[in-house]
Amino acid sequence: MTGLPSFGLDGKVAVVTGASRGLGRAMALAFARAGADVVVSSRRSDACEEVAREIRSLGRRAAVIACHVGSWKDCDSLIEGTLAELGRIDVLVNNAGIAPVPPSLLGVTEELFAKTMDVNLKGPLRLTALAANAMSPGGSIINISSKASTSPTPPTVVYAAAKAGLNALTVAAAAEFGPKGIRVNAIVCGPFHTDSFDRSIPTPEAEAAVASALALRRIGMPDDIAGTALYLASDAAAFLTGSMITLDGGRA
Repeated sequence: MTGLPSFGLDGKVAVVTGASRGLGRAMALAFARAGADVVVSSRRSDACEEVAREIRSLGRRAAVIACHVGSWKDCDSLIEGTLAELGRIDVLVNNAGIAPVPPSLLGVTEELFAKTMDVNLKGPLRLTALAANAMSPGGSIINISSKASTSPTPPTVVYAAAKAGLNALTVAAAAEFGPKGIRVNAIVCGPFHTDSFDRSIPTPEAEAAVASALALRRIGMPDDIAGTALYLASDAAAFLTGSMITLDGGRA
């Protein structure tokens, strides 16, 4: 080994979906601090503008491109817009997701099923294919999965199935694009303070009960994902692909 591995992203362009808040915002800002130019994407472009301004204040370029990842056409436009505005794509983070809770298996509607699969699986599949086609060797695709994919419960049944599919996509895409020098990995997240978590766990007592099951005895904060995402995006992870990195505070 001739030196320490580089975690820098100088000269690279990263695309982050669901980047207007929460985990997506934390990753977008981390990439900018590491030297990347960033495409900030979510369904509403106005919600992304504040994040883009923060990135520009760090001296990096930022582009805002609205995208509903459940729409095949929007996914195409996101990749096309990235290449048009910033000239290349080196990192894709499939972060945008939804987790609606059906009352029961019988209560799963066709609309809920389709919407959940579209956002959590169909969109990432399309974006992965398009981004990999545009990437040069050294490119990195990061899928944001969930512990629900391996430990499903009745309330998470559709979301868990979609995220399990995302795990399968990660492995298959890693095999397909590995010969091109493009890596595909997933971060399998436990409980983090996101909008959906805070809605479902609304009291300090409920949060304490969830945290008590974790080795670190706390719920993850959005910035807790930044280091793992930066590692996967950078050349420090040059020999890692097709892997699921569990980030859950030591959940049993």
